[in-house]
Amino acid sequence: MTRITADTRSTTESYTEIVARLAGAQKKRAPGAPAYSIYVNRKAGRYLAAGAYKVGLTPNLVTAISAVFTFSGIAMLAILPPEWWTGVAVWLALAIGYAFDSADGQVARLRGGGSASGEWLDHVIDATKISTLHLAVLIMVFRHFEFTDPALYLIPMGYTVVAAVSFFAMILNDQLKAAYGFKPAADARKSSPLRSLLVIPTDYGFLCLVFLLLGAPVLFFAVYTLMFVANTGHLLLASVKWFRDMDRLGADPVSELLS
Repeated sequence: MTRITADTRSTTESYTEIVARLAGAQKKRAPGAPAYSIYVNRKAGRYLAAGAYKVGLTPNLVTAISAVFTFSGIAMLAILPPEWWTGVAVWLALAIGYAFDSADGQVARLRGGGSASGEWLDHVIDATKISTLHLAVLIMVFRHFEFTDPALYLIPMGYTVVAAVSFFAMILNDQLKAAYGFKPAADARKSSPLRSLLVIPTDYGFLCLVFLLLGAPVLFFAVYTLMFVANTGHLLLASVKWFRDMDRLGADPVSELLS
């Protein structure tokens, strides 16, 4: 009997069949996952992943494509003036990069599983993206905004810290739980539409949409500031819960932290 490998299977399956297979093998939604990531980006990534798999792209190459779009958007944000067309270009580049970021893991699943090096690459690019995006906003407002109060420059600086710490904490949570052999209980809290909508300010995809307001700088910065405040509040509240989770994890590696 001839063995059908992942590479040969990609040539025998139709694009529609690959999309359907991905939909059937979709990862479960994480508790508190925001709406854009679930309902828009994951589906967009599925279609991109099916196409990438069909033409034989590797997960790392898909990650590289994501990085090209993402860092092009960040560069435009720092270099170009805040006009309506700049906002559209930045949003498109960041949104496409985010969709490919979702696609790389899905391509890995289609090919039979990812690798440690691929996961490392994905996380390093994500960490770089999260920090440099807000530094690009700082460069833009320093070059083009005429603030009467210099303290306003602290907002993108603070957002950089909040975004970086939030990302690190979430990755660390997963790593520590895996190290302690923690497995969520069957009745653990699940994501819900309402909960997903409530955490929209923490959604990277929603942040990308905010850049469409660049043509109206005052409105953009007001919404950006509200996003910063919401993300800061979320990090503070979540940190209390995460610390308690880790405290119980240390006392009992199999505690049902999410129940």
